[in-house]
Amino acid sequence: MSSTSKKSASSRGRSGNPAKKPIAQNAPTTFGDWVGAARLRTLPLAIAPVVIGTGAAKLATFEFHWVIALACLAVAVLLQIGVNYANDYSDGIRGTDDFRVGPARLTGAGKAKPRTVLIVSLTFFALAALAGLAIVIRTQQWWLLAVGAVCIVAAWFYTGGKRPYGYAGLGELFVFVFFGLVATLGTTWVQALMLPQEAWFGAVAAGFLACAVLLANNLRDIDQDRLAGKRTLTVRIGKRATQILFTVLIALAMLIAVFLALFYPIAWLALMSLLASGPAIVIVWMYRKPGELVIALALVSLSALIYAGALFWAFWGVPAAA
Repeated sequence: MSSTSKKSASSRGRSGNPAKKPIAQNAPTTFGDWVGAARLRTLPLAIAPVVIGTGAAKLATFEFHWVIALACLAVAVLLQIGVNYANDYSDGIRGTDDFRVGPARLTGAGKAKPRTVLIVSLTFFALAALAGLAIVIRTQQWWLLAVGAVCIVAAWFYTGGKRPYGYAGLGELFVFVFFGLVATLGTTWVQALMLPQEAWFGAVAAGFLACAVLLANNLRDIDQDRLAGKRTLTVRIGKRATQILFTVLIALAMLIAVFLALFYPIAWLALMSLLASGPAIVIVWMYRKPGELVIALALVSLSALIYAGALFWAFWGVPAAA
């Protein structure tokens, strides 16, 4: 690539103004295009912390608040879909998706108008906010309104705004905080109004697995992100360190399961998630084409759901006094 091309790519990577990069719309958008842009393979990462948090709440109170649990699930899933559409919009107007090797996005590929993608994203954020408001009204925990607002702001500025933190190598940190700690502990708190140590262990494990998925995604796009000026953690530390970190995060999640299994024997079943995350580790170390890493991130997402289900089962049958 010439120096002129590199400079152009870098400038597009820094720009968040749609006017900087006109996007021509191609063929009419299909329902399948919108479903693909929702990135359903990432939804297990939204579901897993709610499952773990609900199990921990049941352990603490010996009660199952199923309405609140479903509301928490709605918040998590709607927010995740909103984030995915927001990333589609922001990366598309910046020109970052011009260099991607994964599935084509709505905005970057010209399949939908940027404004339409933005409206859809904001709609899902609004629906998540309404579900969150219902939880606040039901539990009378009004301070959670601030937490919800921070979640939406963090979701937007991952790739949005003039200085998106996802472009500065901070994506994994925020994913750990929001997909791990906030989602899991928040789910437990609104159902139990307490945070048992099991919820903390589960939250950390969920955060590790979510970070592993992001690492696989960014490893796939490492060369393209470098060209687009997107300085993800993977771009900063390089391929080999990313592979090591990916493996360590999954291993740490499994060690947490082993520790919990000493007190809750069914938690041993969480190791069954290695049936999915194990092959993902092999792919991350042995892949020949970046596109193969799409399978790896899907497998880790699946493993997070298996892991969460095992912990939920482990916590479910234990009385609060145990």
